[in-house]
Amino acid sequence: MAYASGKKAFGYCDRTGFRYPLSELVYEYQNGVRTGFRVGRDVLDPDQPQNFLGRVKINDPQALQDPRPDTAIDASRQLWGWNPVGNPAQYMVASVGKVTVSTGD
Repeated sequence: MAYASGKKAFGYCDRTGFRYPLSELVYEYQNGVRTGFRVGRDVLDPDQPQNFLGRVKINDPQALQDPRPDTAIDASRQLWGWNPVGNPAQYMVASVGKVTVSTGD
């Protein structure tokens, strides 16, 4: 069946009801499936990649088999500096009410 070209035809957005040229209305998709709604490009919500989680197999192996915990974890979390350049956070002093916290020598 032959259809008219529709160069000057207009249509209404299924979401807002606004009038658009028919050629500017696009189909809306949800979860990769066309819903049948035709909406204006300015109100179109593109189908999000989060909707496709689980459809693609992802292999994310652990870097090391049976890794051991860091035995020097406390040493790795310390603030440090060297002479003549130091870390000002080493010598912090803070107080809240009657509690005073001081770090450093």
